[in-house]
Amino acid sequence: MEHPIRAVQQDSIAGELGIEPGDILLSINSRPLRDILDYKSFMAEENLLLLVKRDDVLYEYDVEKEAGEDVGLKFPRATLDKIKKCRNRCIFCFIDQLPPGLRPSLYLKDDDYRLSLLHGNYISLTNLSPAEVRRILKERISPLYISIHTTDPDLRQKMMGTPRARPILEILEALKAGGIGFHGQIVLCPGVNDEEELDKTLGDLAGLVPNLLSLSLVPVGLTGHREGLYPLRPFEPEESRQVIAQAARRQAGFRGKQGMGLVYAADEFYLSAGLPLPPAGEYDGYPQLENGVGLVRLLLEDYREHRRGLPRRLPEETAVSIACSTLAAPVLAPLAAELDTVENLSVRLFPVANRFFGGGVTVTGLLTGSDLIEGLSGRDLGDELFIDDVMLKDGGDLFLDGLRVPEVREALKVRITPVEDICRFIEEIRAKGQGKEGSACQTP
Repeated sequence: MEHPIRAVQQDSIAGELGIEPGDILLSINSRPLRDILDYKSFMAEENLLLLVKRDDVLYEYDVEKEAGEDVGLKFPRATLDKIKKCRNRCIFCFIDQLPPGLRPSLYLKDDDYRLSLLHGNYISLTNLSPAEVRRILKERISPLYISIHTTDPDLRQKMMGTPRARPILEILEALKAGGIGFHGQIVLCPGVNDEEELDKTLGDLAGLVPNLLSLSLVPVGLTGHREGLYPLRPFEPEESRQVIAQAARRQAGFRGKQGMGLVYAADEFYLSAGLPLPPAGEYDGYPQLENGVGLVRLLLEDYREHRRGLPRRLPEETAVSIACSTLAAPVLAPLAAELDTVENLSVRLFPVANRFFGGGVTVTGLLTGSDLIEGLSGRDLGDELFIDDVMLKDGGDLFLDGLRVPEVREALKVRITPVEDICRFIEEIRAKGQGKEGSACQTP
């Protein structure tokens, strides 16, 4: 197969060899590449023979390198070939709830086991061909990240909109027999797959240990754009407490046998229930951070560790503001109040409602530029506004709604600084205390 090269990393082996963007990679060590997994597997070798085509002329490049070292080629697609798309019609699908007019990539529904292995994307297992299942087992493609939701065949078919969703336990058992490890997630919908159904699912999954590496319980995300979709509602506080109790009962059993909790309720359940978060040790190394499990605890632990670096005073009066989601506000409020005690520093926290997506969307990562403008216009934001860079695309300056940081800065008439986390914020304050400019995360 032919794989066009999109870019060549600067100062890389490929760059030194003279390989150029637009060249076509044909094979490595006389072996054609099916996809990115073949590329990474072949590239792990120390001695390579790259066959490259340029303007219908073939070139061979001999490469000696360290084992596992990449030569610096970039391709148009993350998988080299076409990304495998999801054909399910899940009743809770977040992409089906997106408003129109966003950039096309946001509407892509991938269900690709290669991206599951490489990037931790969750797959449903409903779009796998028999050949792909055989490849996973033969090549020990592990660990995978699997959307389970329920082990009841009828209910899973209903929730995912396809009969291909039915044999979930059989496939998971085959993965276990083949030595494949996997992380799981259950998107919980009130009145659908919670309560007794959740207990049954957790009981069934217990038989897949130790190959089941971790399992997250995540509340369904609902936007304000659900016209014509299955009727769903958010969790009530008492229902959130019930989910936490169910997870805790299972955790106790797993800790006794496996030495780790294995089942973890998302932070959103604790915030909704008004219950304290578990201590850091109960997250067992945070295997489900990407699903919002332990993010708040990790933030609090990081703050506790880095707060010692705060200056006692700033050399001159400085007023800053922090924008956050309504969900994060109760967590960040005590931290902002403590930061406000630094002499000559005024810190104001501004919870911002998500009006762009609407519905029950309350997380920081889905706040948009228009939300910031609408929620903060006319407010006293001080000398600088800090935002979490999770709002932005890949560390750049692009919000989900297509606005960019300079546009929002111009609308609000304030300097905007995206920061990775509370520790980076403290670094910014420390720099101000030393009379220095902020760090590289600052947006001019």
